[in-house]
Amino acid sequence: MQQIPSFDGHNDALLRLFLSTSSTPEADFLNGTNEGHLDLPRAKKGGMIGGLFALYSPSSSNLSFDKMKGNYDLPLPPALHMDTARQSIVAMASMMLRIAKMSNGAVEICRTTGEIAAATRKSALAAVLHIEGAECIDPDLRFLDVLYESGIRSVGPLWSRPNIFGHGAPMRFPGSPDSGPGLSELGKTLVRRCNEFRIMIDVSHLTEAGFWDVAKVSHAPLVATHSNVHSICPVPRNLTDGQLDAIKDTGGLVGLNFATCFLRRDGQMDADTSLEIMVEHLDAMLERLGEDHVALGSDFDGAIIPQRIGSVADLQLLFIALQKRGYSNDLLHKIGSRNWLNTLASTIG
Repeated sequence: MQQIPSFDGHNDALLRLFLSTSSTPEADFLNGTNEGHLDLPRAKKGGMIGGLFALYSPSSSNLSFDKMKGNYDLPLPPALHMDTARQSIVAMASMMLRIAKMSNGAVEICRTTGEIAAATRKSALAAVLHIEGAECIDPDLRFLDVLYESGIRSVGPLWSRPNIFGHGAPMRFPGSPDSGPGLSELGKTLVRRCNEFRIMIDVSHLTEAGFWDVAKVSHAPLVATHSNVHSICPVPRNLTDGQLDAIKDTGGLVGLNFATCFLRRDGQMDADTSLEIMVEHLDAMLERLGEDHVALGSDFDGAIIPQRIGSVADLQLLFIALQKRGYSNDLLHKIGSRNWLNTLASTIG
């Protein structure tokens, strides 16, 4: 089949590079390595034209995938101090800026959908910067101004650990999204300010209460950059039918998360996971949301993904599986990139 171009709603490549022991992480991304899931050569091989590149502040003690077996309820890292969070966010933003500068036009940081379109016409990888967990932002939201001018166009107020903006969904199986408090009043103010800036709000790591807080406060489409279907995989990070309906009603979008613990019916982080379960989630999303509101949000470099895909280089295998399922060429292009580009046009401009 003809290669389907993809725009990916979420990856953690910058976190992987930030944590790398390499003395040349930017060059490693541009030249390619065997590490992780995503770099420039493998992106080109797999048909990736761009995506949201997450900036995430790691804790000193992060979650262990080895503990995601059987029924589990993992203790979350404590809240992260703002100054600590800023150090890693600034470092990763700098890393992305250096990658773009060193790439001689092969990677471009994009702030609008017009810039994304211009980059893809030149076969450049279009990178949109995203904050995953807003610990780096101060209560007065002054750092949000700085982030916006630096190119940030998407913010997830929460990762799973709590912060001044609210509470995130726990890592638990089985579990309901109705798993705790939602946004604080400051979190609601952050949502309003992001609306003013035309910064997209990502609801992927919110509790259900937080999701509905965003729905009440925001006038932008509801977007879950990397989430799946709760009725198939009952973990708090996945979306209920009611949440999916609300996303559709606002003209929003859900990006399929490749993390196996959010795909599998048993909630396990296990690479021995078939592509069929990915197709099953997409089938369910399409039935609930319609074909204009479903896309991809891989979580490359942030989780264990099905071994048949392995990395972004093998992303076309998913499209082949979807084609065999009967998905039309037009629908494959919508899921691959068109839906993301349309959603970004209605959120960031």
